[in-house]
Amino acid sequence: MAHLSDEHLKAAQAVVERVGAYQESAPDRDTAKELRDGLDEAGVSLSDDDLTKLVDAIDDRGVVDVSEVLG
Repeated sequence: MAHLSDEHLKAAQAVVERVGAYQESAPDRDTAKELRDGLDEAGVSLSDDDLTKLVDAIDDRGVVDVSEVLG
């Protein structure tokens, strides 16, 4: 799991909620690109493995809990 500060975890969760909501209403969007762009904008860096875990979880379930997925 990525070692995120509380601040970065909250920022990542906000990005995941936004991207997850997009996916529910527009499933043809590129989840990985949207997630990476949002995390970069928020100043949060994740490994490719952690990003893939989040993308898969969002694609499967929509909005997810970052700490649960990466825990």
